[in-house]
Amino acid sequence: MHVVRDPAEFPRLTNAVVTSGTFDGVHLGHQKILQRLQEVARQSEGPSVVITYWPHPRMVLAPPLSHPEPLKLHLLNTLEERIEKLASHGVDYLLIVPFTHEFAEWTSEQYIRELLLDTVGAGKLVIGYDHRFGKNREGGFEYLQAHSAQYGLEVEEIPREDVDAVGVSSTRIRRALEAGDIATANRYLGYDYPYTGTVVRGQQLGRTIGYPTANIKCQEPLKQVPGRGVYAVMATTADGRHHAAMLNIGVRPTVGGDLAETVEAHLLDFDGDLYDQPLTVQFVARLRDEQKFDGLEALKAQLGRDADEARRHLISG
Repeated sequence: MHVVRDPAEFPRLTNAVVTSGTFDGVHLGHQKILQRLQEVARQSEGPSVVITYWPHPRMVLAPPLSHPEPLKLHLLNTLEERIEKLASHGVDYLLIVPFTHEFAEWTSEQYIRELLLDTVGAGKLVIGYDHRFGKNREGGFEYLQAHSAQYGLEVEEIPREDVDAVGVSSTRIRRALEAGDIATANRYLGYDYPYTGTVVRGQQLGRTIGYPTANIKCQEPLKQVPGRGVYAVMATTADGRHHAAMLNIGVRPTVGGDLAETVEAHLLDFDGDLYDQPLTVQFVARLRDEQKFDGLEALKAQLGRDADEARRHLISG
């Protein structure tokens, strides 16, 4: 997949088949659109193109923090995760449009002429049933259909029933993750929810009881963190190797508690230094709530049981 981050550098194509949107999560609903995009591209023998935006439009158009109701937005994907997922669906070109206040002021006609036609070279457009574009979201399928001859652009809308059949939305997935309902989130996503960050030094208390942990610091502050608890995860280290692991999200109440929530993974059957290296974990199952135990020995005993259960989810099952 060719990734272009500046519209001025996009190689204008011929007969491109295009879809656009934020695609946060690249979930099953999005995958329906991508599947149809690829089908139409094959039929018309044109390249498939996805147009997406960064930062998320709501971040640019959000009310200030001093507003009585400031923005509360969490992202299912970092930009790099979104790129990886779109590439896995066979997209030929990805254009990442910088979303600015100036871009938000574009009219529907500007969006079609300057972006879809002049920049990309779109011949066909495939969109979801609720897709909107242009200033104040004024453009949509009805506008495109009414002006298709004027622009020389064929338009296909994915029917509402096709997208709604999977019963998924980015909002539903975020709510499931907030509740720690990994099973539902993964089912809606169509893959195990990922979380990537750099391993930073913590208090190293886990080493004292035989369960050293990697404290993961995500570089994307808006990345959705699942609800507090203990999870079975698959961890991928910088060398590309995969390791079964268990992970805790919370404030570690047994050892006095932290003011800030931490995300800490213990890689099972692993011995090595992970500090300052990237680490990706994929959430497979929730094991239990975060608990306060009566001392470190009780905590250690529970961690042993957690490790056994994590292995059952990750290795045996």
